[in-house]
Amino acid sequence: QVQLVESGGGLVQPGGSLRLSCAASGIIFRRNVMGWYHQPPGKQRELVASITNEGSTNYANSVKGRFTISRDNAKNTVYLQLDSLKFEDTAVYYCYARDYFTRVVNWGQGTQVTVSS
Repeated sequence: QVQLVESGGGLVQPGGSLRLSCAASGIIFRRNVMGWYHQPPGKQRELVASITNEGSTNYANSVKGRFTISRDNAKNTVYLQLDSLKFEDTAVYYCYARDYFTRVVNWGQGTQVTVSS
């Protein structure tokens, strides 16, 4: 059974930081591109960042220089460090895993990030 369990969301003031974690089980972690999408209120889900097994990263323009994605293959965990948070970063953040070979995509349940003063 595949499980992607996110944690680390919460309420933070503008300019603050959060660290999201996503612990994966039931997949071959090294065979998956890992990443994060977010879905702001009333908007579609969109890619925030992704990371390959080799460590190549990709970021949405809106978060470049502020967010950092990383992965720990020994712990089957992917992280998203959110710094310099803005009001518009408020969203549900979803972890995903895409298998290189099967192209199957699995999703976490989401974690809420709210940026508010």
